[in-house]
This record gives sequence, structure tokens and C-alpha cells, in this order.
Amino acid sequence: MLKYLKKYRMECVCAPLFKMLEAVLELFVPLAVASIIDRGIGQGSAEHVWRMTGLLGLLAAVGLAAAVTAQYFAARAATGFAADVRHTLFEKLEALAHPDVDRLGVSAMITRMTSDVNQAQTGVNMALRLLLRSPFVVMGAMVMAFTIDVRCALIFALVIAVLGVAVGVIMAANIPMMQGVQRQLEAVLGATRESLSGARVIRAFRREDAEYQAFRAKNRELTARQRRAGRVSALLNPVTYVVINAAVVLLVRQGAIRVDSGALTTGQVVALYNYMSQILVELIKFASLTITINKAWASWKRIADVLATEPSMAWPDRSAAPAADAPAVAFEHVTLTYPNAASPALEDIDFAVGRGQTVGVIGGTGSGKSSLARLIPRFYDATGGVVRVDGVDVRDYAKAALRGKIGVVPQRAQLFKGTVRDNLRWGRPDADDDALLVAAEAAQALDVLAAKGGLDGELEQNGGNLSGGQKQRLTVARALVRRPEILILDDSASALDMATDARLRRAIAHLDYRPTVFIISQRAASIMAADLILVLDDGRIVGKGRHTELMESCPIYREIYDSQFGGANAAAVGEGVGA
Repeated sequence: MLKYLKKYRMECVCAPLFKMLEAVLELFVPLAVASIIDRGIGQGSAEHVWRMTGLLGLLAAVGLAAAVTAQYFAARAATGFAADVRHTLFEKLEALAHPDVDRLGVSAMITRMTSDVNQAQTGVNMALRLLLRSPFVVMGAMVMAFTIDVRCALIFALVIAVLGVAVGVIMAANIPMMQGVQRQLEAVLGATRESLSGARVIRAFRREDAEYQAFRAKNRELTARQRRAGRVSALLNPVTYVVINAAVVLLVRQGAIRVDSGALTTGQVVALYNYMSQILVELIKFASLTITINKAWASWKRIADVLATEPSMAWPDRSAAPAADAPAVAFEHVTLTYPNAASPALEDIDFAVGRGQTVGVIGGTGSGKSSLARLIPRFYDATGGVVRVDGVDVRDYAKAALRGKIGVVPQRAQLFKGTVRDNLRWGRPDADDDALLVAAEAAQALDVLAAKGGLDGELEQNGGNLSGGQKQRLTVARALVRRPEILILDDSASALDMATDARLRRAIAHLDYRPTVFIISQRAASIMAADLILVLDDGRIVGKGRHTELMESCPIYREIYDSQFGGANAAAVGEGVGA
């Protein structure tokens, strides 16, 4: 944590120093009040009263200036600290591999970026202002009490010891509870995120009540955890009040006896009472600070866990040299098992594809089609076998070199708030408007540009002002802008009608740079003209070849084909779509 405060050394020193100055001035106030009582009122000296009153006003003014200055430095350090932590945390999250993101969870990462960082920022701010000031005032008041009367000051020492033990016990019990609160907050955030992203599905299946009840259950658990943690932390104030007020009773009794015997003056007893009141106020502040630091420390531990996470994938600095005569993509007996999965998602996948060829991948839901696509750009590492691009193991590529060869159109179209131009340039930041229009034309997206006002048309978050088909065509155009050597279309035409899908495939087949294309689809029509078709079932290749070969040799492929075109007209429709 201190590493992120190094840039703010001056603020971290000045904030406590000015708070200490305020505390020192505050410790002189009871002495001035005692002097007013004993010498001013007791001896009837109005001049002394006015002099001491002026001194109190000066102490108040200087103390206020010191407090405001301390707050300024503390706020600068805390906000700068939070900004640096957020930047570092975001960089870390961006550097994590897909398996790491799956393991941590998106909602957990959002909570750490927002709520946890805010809690840590508040903790730093409060610590710089009060962590030294409150103990200093408490110990200073006790020392000042000893200078007035040793017997009465022993009460101060006893009070501080008792409260120190009470605060330590409550903190030890409260920190794990606050960590539990933050974990449950992640669950609530996750449920909220799922409900908002899947709002249309929830409405379509009329699951509003069920989702509401599930959210209420998670929210009740969060409330219960917060209450349990709150009950423990709430003990600090009453314990502090009870102990301090009991000490005040003892102090007044002991002071009265000492005044009666002539060992103390009335003003000194008032000064001792004021010092006890200062201790009460500071311990109440310290109790609140303890609760804040508990929350901040629990949040910081969760942030630190992410910062300490090393990406599970290591990338070399330089890429191995590709082989000129090697296949564009080759899978050599590849197996993929996701973390904590009961069985492999892919098993013994073996095939090779030449440059410029088109590969169709088809199979039922859950057969492993998208998993196969994720291995080519190395979103995941194969747990067995080797995936090669241009004859080189994907693990021997530098990240930029491998990803620069590949254009991926994901199964779920993802666009970002901004102009159409900004979204398309994700593929190539230096692309000019002509290149963007060429890519849009190939992706059959010129009508989308016309409808949205051209390249300067504004898109809402996640393309909320576009239909599903429009979003898919723009994501295809975004991938084509970079002119990739390997183009992966992961079920990226599911929202397109058959005619638009056919025109899109025809345009991709006639691209002048001839990429190697992977078309992953559940439509037989989309992959029938491919140079190689892979039929997946339960993570295994059960058919491999061209359309006509698979119709004769692969029952699963023939079943998919017949279910979509009808057995009676299969051959005629097949010939028409293939052409």
C-alpha cells in the first residue's frame, strides 16, 4: 500500500504534521481555561480574563487554519493514491488471461475497481488526518494531567489501557466480517449485472418475479452480514462512553477530595475534566476511524490479491520465425479442459488448414465450436497437444505478433459507445475512411452506416441503438479493417437473414488478400462451400471433409443438414446454396 503513496510523500508528511500542530494547540486550551478560573475569576482580574480569552481565540484561529491545511494535503494524497491504484488495477485486469478473468469473475473485478478502491481511499484520508492525531491527543492529555496531579492522572492511564484492549478485540472480530460484507456485495453486483444484461430474456420467459426473489435473497444476506458487522463495530461508541464517563465520575470525586484538602485548585480540576473530555472526543473519533480502517483494510486485502495475481499465460518477447511452406493453422491432437471442469471441452482435435482456405465448423450446442476458435488466438492454452499458426506453436509467438495476424468476430457482438469510425478503427487505429468503407462494404454494412449518419454516426453503449444484425455486420467490418491473415467468424451471422449471410460469405471469399477463414456456425448453409468442414460432437471431431463427402460418411452432419433443409429436397437445396 505504501508503494502507491510514494508519489505523495510531501502530502503524507504535511497532513499529519498540521494535524499534530492543531492537537498541540488544543492541549493548551484547558490550561488557559484553568488560568481564567484561578487567576482571572478567582482573583477578580478582568484584564487576565480578557488576555486569556484572546489567547483562546488565537489558538482557535491557528488551529482551524492547521486543520484545513491538513485536510487539503490528506485529500490530495488519498485521491492521488486511489487514482494510481485504479490505473494499476485496470492494467492488471487487462493483462490477465481469459482463464484468470473466469476465475476471478467480472462482478468481483468491478467491485474491486469501484467499492474497494473507494473504501481504501477513505481509509487513507482518515488515517492521515486522525491516525496520529487522536493517539497524540490522548497521550498528550494524559501527560498534561500528570503535570497537574499524579493521583488523578492515574485514572487517565487506567482508562487508556482499558479502551486499548476493547478497541483491539473489536477490530480483530470486525475485519473478517467486513471482508464477508464485500464478498456478498460482489454476489449482489453479479446478480444485478446478469439481470440487466439479460433483461430481454427475463421478460421473454416472464421470470421477473423469480429474478426479483433471487435478488432479494442475496440482498437480505448482504443486509444480514452488514448488520452483524455493524453490531460489532457499533460497540465501540457505547464502550467508549461508558468507560470515559465512569472515569469522569471517578475524576470529579477524586478532584473534589483533592480540592478540599488544598492539593488542587478549582481551575486545575476543570482542566483535568477538560482533558478527560478531550480524550472522550478523540476516542470517539478513533472508534469511527477504527471502523473505517477495518473496512479499508479488508478492501485493500482484496485489491492486493488481484494485484498479486500473475497472468497464467506467459508470452515470449520475440516470436519464432514462421515456416514458409507450413499450414496456416494446424491442430495436433489438441485437448482443452477448462479449470474445474469435469470433462474436456475438446479432445484429440487434429487437422490442418492451408493459407487462403475456408474452414467450416459445425455441431450441436456445447459441442466445442467456440472453444476451438479460442485456441487459435491463444485466449486459452491447450491442456494437451499443440496449436500451430504458420508452423509455429502459438505459445512461441509474442502477443502482438500473434493477435496481429488474426481477426476475431465473437459470438456475441460487442460495440462501444462512440462513433462508428471509432468502433471500426479498433481493428486498425491508422485506417483512413476509404479503408473503413471498403471493410463496411464487404461486411454488408453500408446500409447501417447510411441509417446512422455515416462514419460519424453515434453508437450507444454496447450498440444499444442497433439491431442484432446491424451489430453483427459492424463487428465483421471491424475485423476486416485490419486485413487479418486469419479471420474467425464465431457464429457471427446468426442474426442475419440467409440472403445477407450468403452475400457476406461471397464478399469474404473474394477479398484481395485471401485470408484463411474459419466459419463457426449452426447453419449448414453457411459452411457447405467450405474447403474443409469439421463436425464436432461432445468435443470430438466426428466428421472431416467436404460437404458431399460428409453427407455420405457422417450421420451427424447429415442429420443437421436434413433438419434444416428437409430430407426430400436436401440435394436440390444443397446444390443451390453451395453454388
